[in-house]
Amino acid sequence: MNVPEIEELKKLCKELGEKELIVRIDSFVALNEGLVSKKGKEFIEVSVLGFAEGVLTTLTAKYPGNKRVLGLLERVRSRREELDSLFRKPKPPIFEG
Repeated sequence: MNVPEIEELKKLCKELGEKELIVRIDSFVALNEGLVSKKGKEFIEVSVLGFAEGVLTTLTAKYPGNKRVLGLLERVRSRREELDSLFRKPKPPIFEG
């Protein structure tokens, strides 16, 4: 599964010396890749991006003011929200009028 934001996150983690996070990211992605045939690529991509968003949120606390971390967090959050909207059920109208 090729998610550009994940590759960028892994590269950023390597540069920050957070090598143990790379292993966890790879494990999470590998675990979710097995579900692509059942859930669909976009659904799994939302899950992976949500995980990346959590990792980046933690990194913003550890590295406050790091512009690369903040920039990647914004891109990941935006992309996840965009994909997530595909899976939301529209709200039924309560009143027609």
